[in-house]
Amino acid sequence: MHVPFWLTTALLFPVLLYQGKRARRTTPRLPEAGGSPSGQYGEGTPARRVLVIGESTAAGVGVETHDQGLASQLAKQIHERTGQTIAWNTFGINGIRLGALVRELETTELPEADVVLLSMGVNDTTGFTPRFRFRRQLRELRQLLAPRYSVPILLLSVPPMHLFTALPSPLRYVMGWRAKQLDRIYQQLARDASADFAYLNYPTVTDPDLLASDGYHPGPKGYAFIADAIASRIRAS
Repeated sequence: MHVPFWLTTALLFPVLLYQGKRARRTTPRLPEAGGSPSGQYGEGTPARRVLVIGESTAAGVGVETHDQGLASQLAKQIHERTGQTIAWNTFGINGIRLGALVRELETTELPEADVVLLSMGVNDTTGFTPRFRFRRQLRELRQLLAPRYSVPILLLSVPPMHLFTALPSPLRYVMGWRAKQLDRIYQQLARDASADFAYLNYPTVTDPDLLASDGYHPGPKGYAFIADAIASRIRAS
């Protein structure tokens, strides 16, 4: 139990509750992306297949169509750097937490992939998912996907929510504190179970030109920015 965090949260609870409700009420709720959740860059049989699963980032919130989203932009970056044919798929649900995602994937037929990227953490941060449960659910996800994907799951770092200026203070600082705790679980799993997990950190998206109209999710340029930051690391993996 992280006593300083929970003590601070308890002391600030009335303020955090008010600010959280107000943020949900005033922040525009953008839809998930439309269009096909899969595609390909290049001709012929793909040399690599990219799959992104997770929450709003995987669902393409902030862009109109999935071909503007993270999986497509990442496949495009790898294709342009290597000249290889790269296929992409994305599966995401806006607002979902990790435990619910695991249950959803139990009945979901996922495509072939040799690059599997998980984009999660924001909703488990705001929902105060206990750290032990978050760690356990990550292992459950790995066990669920293991029969289909032998490659490590690439854990995209939890966004530093203390930099989300769309959130008021002190809410964003408490959320940022919690996000760092969950992100450290990613890093620890990548160190201790490198056959199952790898960690991918990327520069913070704070430039308003890179953000969607809600000031919270990446826009088209933001997804391209993230893809550019991690493509070379994925290509080398």
